[in-house]
Amino acid sequence: MSRGLIVVDVQKDFCEGGSVPVAGGAQLATAIAELVERADGDYQYVVATRDHHIDPGSHFSSNPNFKDSFPVHCVAGDEGGEFHPNFAPAAAGGKVDAVFFKGAHSASKSGFEGADTEGTLLADWLRARGVRHVDVVGIATDHCVRATALDAAAAGFRTRVRLDYTVGVAPDTIASTLDDFRQAGIKVSGKTPAQR
Repeated sequence: MSRGLIVVDVQKDFCEGGSVPVAGGAQLATAIAELVERADGDYQYVVATRDHHIDPGSHFSSNPNFKDSFPVHCVAGDEGGEFHPNFAPAAAGGKVDAVFFKGAHSASKSGFEGADTEGTLLADWLRARGVRHVDVVGIATDHCVRATALDAAAAGFRTRVRLDYTVGVAPDTIASTLDDFRQAGIKVSGKTPAQR
């Protein structure tokens, strides 16, 4: 059975200088790029997700609650939606096998709601290649990494979150996310920067 790596939303708007920055995002982008570059023996496939908003309705707000609504971010065609430059060379260098775009017209936090440029959903793409085990990394532990990992487990993939390759927003929501992972049977390894 093949193992896949899912890299969640390592985009400019989620790193320092972006519209919804998560502390440590730029440094994480470098670490994930290095992980992807040396992942040949560990993963048969590496995929990445990207927020790709066109008109996500109430997900964008001028008075965001930072749970269901956020400032404008990762708008399709805007620079903020591009991969962070610390990660982009790995993605462009053929190390990422496919990119899945999510949230065109909804909040869509989970990569499993995303599709590639041909319209193939992430779960279908992975199953077609015999992937049964997935590791999830990226931004943010307590938002899109959380949603992606929970959906991976619900879809029947054996799922692990590599916390050393995630950054989260707040200690309390990271803690509740880890509880959610345990309840869903998701394995975790390492620690987030907030836990160290």
